[in-house]
Amino acid sequence: MDTVELPESVSDTGNEPERQQTADETRDEPSHMLKVSARSRPSSVAGAIAAVVRESGTVSVQAIGAGAVNQAIKAIAIARSYLSLDGLDVVCIPSFADVVIRDESRTALRLIIERR
Repeated sequence: MDTVELPESVSDTGNEPERQQTADETRDEPSHMLKVSARSRPSSVAGAIAAVVRESGTVSVQAIGAGAVNQAIKAIAIARSYLSLDGLDVVCIPSFADVVIRDESRTALRLIIERR
């Protein structure tokens, strides 16, 4: 399996459980989770999304807050254009997830990107 190089502005947590599942989550979680912040560069995140989708077919992107969600959505749009050059099309499936950060419960937007 090839190693995916992630830019500094994106963190990859692999299979680390860090949150509680919400009741409305019914899909299996992708093996890669990219965490996006408001300071993440969309083009860097897009490259990471495209690399993971090419490798495994699916990736999960997590964002907390309006700025992070904005960067994540822009990154997904850019990644779609990167992947279209390879003849791949992806869909985005949004959901909510409860996460605990510094002993405080927060609601994150979880975006699962997978091949169509």
